[in-house]
Amino acid sequence: MSWFNLSSFFEQLEFITPWVFAILPLPFMVRLLFKPAARQEVSLLAPVIMGRLGAEKLAILQTKVSKHSIPIFYLIIWLLVIIAASRPVLFIKPTSFNATGKDMILAVDLSGSMETEDMLLHGREVNRLASVKAVVAEFINKRQGDRLGLVVFGSQAFIQSPLTYDLNTVNQLLQETAIGMAGNNTAIGDAIGITLKHLANTHQNKTVLILLTDGSNTAGAVSPLDAAEQSKKFGLKIYTIGIGKARRSSIDAFLNSGHSMDIATLKKIAKVSGGKFYLASNTAQLNKIYDEINRLEQTEHQIYQYRLQTELYHYPLSVAFLLSLLIAGFRLWGNK
Repeated sequence: MSWFNLSSFFEQLEFITPWVFAILPLPFMVRLLFKPAARQEVSLLAPVIMGRLGAEKLAILQTKVSKHSIPIFYLIIWLLVIIAASRPVLFIKPTSFNATGKDMILAVDLSGSMETEDMLLHGREVNRLASVKAVVAEFINKRQGDRLGLVVFGSQAFIQSPLTYDLNTVNQLLQETAIGMAGNNTAIGDAIGITLKHLANTHQNKTVLILLTDGSNTAGAVSPLDAAEQSKKFGLKIYTIGIGKARRSSIDAFLNSGHSMDIATLKKIAKVSGGKFYLASNTAQLNKIYDEINRLEQTEHQIYQYRLQTELYHYPLSVAFLLSLLIAGFRLWGNK
């Protein structure tokens, strides 16, 4: 191992419980406090050799163990056990992930008028909902680190997904939506109202609602403007997006079965709540709108570091165990 690699190794090495090193001097303290019984150790010699040795030579081979000495192998084993108990770990590679406090709810109109095929997607004509799904899927991917929720509405409004960091699930739920599954009318006020109810139940504030519709409020128990007024109390900012043809007159509304867009109401909802109104008549415009909202609602990300770690305690513990077996083996062999 090169010096550079060795230096890098020690930089990544840490001890989870370093306080264990405080008991390292314990064997020496025990030796000082408790006097061991004096004993003599004689080297094992064959009887013939011992017979030839005189008393003086035999005395030289006899050694008296000092009351303060500890065999070096015992000290090594103790040190290895202490190192293992301190839990040495090697942090392999720091891994970053982002998290923000930004909460966003997507409200998507599923009324019958969303079936109108007047949007181009990849060179072919598709209905409005298909265009919305494609654009919003890209928007969701750009909001990594945020919490997103999904509301769908038609004649009624439903929470399809509460606020969650699981953006893949939110996108999947969006892709599974179908025109008319919430009814064929448009309850814009109820969509805002159910969002407020969800925020009240979860004690959230400073949330953003992106409400997309192609019609005017034709159903529901809640007035869109009343709901917008209530949104200020909850800190809910509403971006309204109108997709398709705008309503220009009462005659136009009659000819289109009342489903044409009410731009005036959508503008008021956005203004009252502190948001902004957008109009998209094609997929390219819709994509630019979501890109702009993404820029407007960018927040500073908090970076968390998660470091992958490898436990190393079993290495010194294994060496200590092998040394203990070696010493025990020598003792047993020596006593035979």
